Amino acid sequence: MCGIVGFWSKKSFLELKNDLISAIDSVSHRGPDDTGIYLDEKEGIGLGHKRLSIIDLSSLGHQPMSTEDKSLYLIYNGEVYNFNIIKKQLMNLGEKFLSRTDTEVILKSFKKWGIKCLKKFNGMFSFALWDSANKRLFLVRDRLGIKPLYYYYDDHMFIFSSELKAILKFRIFKREIDINSLILYLHFQYIPSPHTIFKNTYKLPPGSYLVYEESGMPQIRYYWKIPTWDPQRLEYDEEEIIKRLDDLLNDSIRLRLISDVPLGALLSGGIDSSLVVSIMQKNSINPVKTFTIGFFEDEYNEANYAKKIAHYLGTDHSELYLTIDDALNVIPNLPIIYDEPFGDSSSIPTFLVCSLAKQKVTVALSGDGGDEQFAGYVRYWTSEIISKKINKFPLHLRIFFAKLLGRIPFSFLNLFYLKIFDYLPQYIKVKNFHDKWEKLINILINNDNISEIYRMTICIWDREQINNLLSRDLIPCMYDKLFEKTLNWPIQSRLMYIDKHTYLPDAMLTKIDRASMAVSLEVRVPLLDHRVIEFTSLIPDDLKYKNKTGKYILKKLLQRYIPKEFFDRPKMGFGVPIGEWFRGKLKDLLLDYLSDDRLRHEGIFNIRYINRIINEHLFKNVNHQYRLWTLLMWEMWREKWL
Repeated sequence: MCGIVGFWSKKSFLELKNDLISAIDSVSHRGPDDTGIYLDEKEGIGLGHKRLSIIDLSSLGHQPMSTEDKSLYLIYNGEVYNFNIIKKQLMNLGEKFLSRTDTEVILKSFKKWGIKCLKKFNGMFSFALWDSANKRLFLVRDRLGIKPLYYYYDDHMFIFSSELKAILKFRIFKREIDINSLILYLHFQYIPSPHTIFKNTYKLPPGSYLVYEESGMPQIRYYWKIPTWDPQRLEYDEEEIIKRLDDLLNDSIRLRLISDVPLGALLSGGIDSSLVVSIMQKNSINPVKTFTIGFFEDEYNEANYAKKIAHYLGTDHSELYLTIDDALNVIPNLPIIYDEPFGDSSSIPTFLVCSLAKQKVTVALSGDGGDEQFAGYVRYWTSEIISKKINKFPLHLRIFFAKLLGRIPFSFLNLFYLKIFDYLPQYIKVKNFHDKWEKLINILINNDNISEIYRMTICIWDREQINNLLSRDLIPCMYDKLFEKTLNWPIQSRLMYIDKHTYLPDAMLTKIDRASMAVSLEVRVPLLDHRVIEFTSLIPDDLKYKNKTGKYILKKLLQRYIPKEFFDRPKMGFGVPIGEWFRGKLKDLLLDYLSDDRLRHEGIFNIRYINRIINEHLFKNVNHQYRLWTLLMWEMWREKWL
């Protein structure tokens, strides 16, 4: 895995050249093993690379890498897992190779087939290719957006990098906040593509490539798109679908076991990671090294389940239990690791499990991507249930009922919920019950369509709260466009498709990429092999959600590897008890960053409204942990980067 940085501009070349060195250094964590620079003052091109050596550890893998005739130059971040197959095809066509790297395979594939070569690649990657003969710069990102790529364009100034922090190293870059992106961040807890927190700065969309020529605007084109819903679903029976899925996942995981450095897996104890580790162990001669983070709070802890699964499979298992002090040590680094505002507090345990894994391995496989393909999130079916039920009642009755529910004290609700928790169906057992109750009331009052219902289930600050906070309204974004596009689809297919475009790349994959690369660990995600995505898009919804449980077909497959009792339990997720920490050791940090003086100087938020939110949380009237966390992360980010 690596970090890439570059620019194209004949304007201020000397300044940009000097800044390129600082920019490369800023992403050295992504590639501590080697550094390379290519400069062409005549054309105004600068390319920089930091290398994390995984395949062919020799100097033959040095980048930027060029063709023999110097017509193409490549800087590359990622892995193309089927590079040996493509290499054989090229050798049969007369190409010769100096190294064993996939970098050289990409370079010579482009030379032979042009941009069409992208369809051949199976992997996770972002790369820049300078076509010096035709004076074109290509930026490319993998199909699902596993690897990041940012770019800045303004007045014929073009800069790009693996991480936003590298672009900030260029003095010519204008650090102008896009207030609409801030609003989207507060709403979703991440900034959806193609937006970033800065003006004129963008994320390259997954499955696309950008072509830039000096005389024109950047042009974005797609070489792959997430499959749309197809009414002609698979006609195979359940057993045949399980068999085909098993074969496909085995092949995906075998491809991702190729490495010249130590390799392991992140094991949470959930369905997805347990299946990945099970198949890894099946295809490994030696015990797989597995890593788990645990919590002393039972409500958040899955480490005991992971330990049982590791023991059953015979892995070489390591675990670390997270304390409040561990969190306190990580939190000041989050604005550096996530160099634009990022509001998912599970980034703390994600960073710590990556740190734990890095002590023994350089590559780790994870189970990311299963929820978005197999209806793993409770919100998929609860949104569908609410949508179907809510339309049976007229609006005036819903408003009356919502007002009635709103008068019930939260202290009573919490006590009642804890009393009946063990008797509730799995699909309505939730953490942060207060927050879910509040959202239910808002849904009853304001919403009768699936787009707004689903928005309420996933948002952190809703429309009304954002208006109270900033006196501004939400702008339309990718979320809204996708709901329009999928208007006549079945609800669960619709929601999974939307999450695969938004939440998956911009939240989940961003979280694991930054956390892992901060400690120079490469994380591979076999469930997001594009062949798996294409196959699962054809599996009927009733084999994903069945018998009031998600991941039905995946659980059936997992039963072939480990006993059902090891994983047959409610989904827990990878959260942390941040709400309680805000009332304890994190209280001073919260009050410092959300102090009246700081907020008044900033001049963005309604101070009185924030004080109300803080007091409601501290006195346990309402659990505002996620809202407060997004504000804290914004303020800490702002202090670091503005």
